[in-house]
Amino acid sequence: MTPDEYCKDKAAKSGSSFYYSFMFLPPQKRQAITALYAFCREVDDAVDEIADPDVAAKTLAWWRTEIEQTFNGSPTHPVGKSLKTALEHFELHQEYFLEIIDGMEMDLQQHRYPAFKHLALYCHRVASVVGLLAAEIFGYQNRKTLKYAEKLGLAFQMTNIIRDVREDAERGRVYLPQEDLDRFHVDVDDILALKQTPALTALLQFETERARHFYQEAKAALPAEDRFNQRTGLIMSAIYEATLDELEKEGFQVMQHRISLTPLRKLWLAWRTARKEKKHAP
Repeated sequence: MTPDEYCKDKAAKSGSSFYYSFMFLPPQKRQAITALYAFCREVDDAVDEIADPDVAAKTLAWWRTEIEQTFNGSPTHPVGKSLKTALEHFELHQEYFLEIIDGMEMDLQQHRYPAFKHLALYCHRVASVVGLLAAEIFGYQNRKTLKYAEKLGLAFQMTNIIRDVREDAERGRVYLPQEDLDRFHVDVDDILALKQTPALTALLQFETERARHFYQEAKAALPAEDRFNQRTGLIMSAIYEATLDELEKEGFQVMQHRISLTPLRKLWLAWRTARKEKKHAP
């Protein structure tokens, strides 16, 4: 298996909405974004799949070294080797990869967030920075596109947080800010006990409106001249926003079962959005 095949397999097995959006990219951009996504999956799995926090921390430290070696031209991991190929064609900043690792380390050190401003830092590191790297791969003329990428990453991560309340609670994590829990009278112990309460449902409705606001801000910030190049993000947005709609339709019963879109629906949304964005092609 080649490094690129490894990354493609990693992305496909994840079942992520991101994978469906990559299908409509030209080969060089598809290779680079798949390598970036595989890197994100590797470091995310380090904190989610490794039970021992010390081993997880050492794994992230190893990835810091691997990123340094990748940028020095001597990676050892298939993902690093695939990223090395991407670096030959795109200007991707090393500090962004290290900042993503910083965000993953927060999961080992912090399981609660006092206020949204604290959560926003986490979202920036694990999602918005990924959006900034993706924007470089997709290409842009106007630097305002970077604001779009940052806001879109924030919207994606908020969607993940709303959808994954149960899974996160099973790992002892509650991303919903304490100030919001207090406002809606949600007991954090109820979340950790996986209880679906009316108060939690009201809180998730509030967080959904917050996420939708970030989607709106992102789209408003996207310059017209960069819309076609950034269509992959718009495809992901269509899928993620549909996920929010489905969560709302299901009454935010996130403690009962995982609410998500079928692969066929994701593919249809990706195709429909890609077709729509063709009119913006230069």
